[in-house]
Amino acid sequence: MREHDERGTTMTGVDPGRLDDQQLMKELETIHRTRHDTLLYGSNDALRAHNERMAQLEGEYLRRNPRRFVAPGRTRDGARERAGNGSRDAQTPVGKWGSGSAADRESGPDRSPSA
Repeated sequence: MREHDERGTTMTGVDPGRLDDQQLMKELETIHRTRHDTLLYGSNDALRAHNERMAQLEGEYLRRNPRRFVAPGRTRDGARERAGNGSRDAQTPVGKWGSGSAADRESGPDRSPSA
């Protein structure tokens, strides 16, 4: 049973290059869905295997789709434009938790500023 003694040399799953496009997308969806739990609760070996498999699958996707659509807001220029234009509505939250500023919470649209 020496095949199990060689750590790091066995691959989990089918070689991504052998998957058709639909299978590749399904594998990517599954690995992204399980990422958070693996990071929080998986062993170091499980996280390492997850990282390797994710890199293989994402690498294959990028190899097949070198000219994939890239949303303008997901580029550095798009991020700079958002940060530099200053036209963001004060009521529009930034990220999941809003702007994060205590001053914004204290004098936000639902509260009058303290006098």
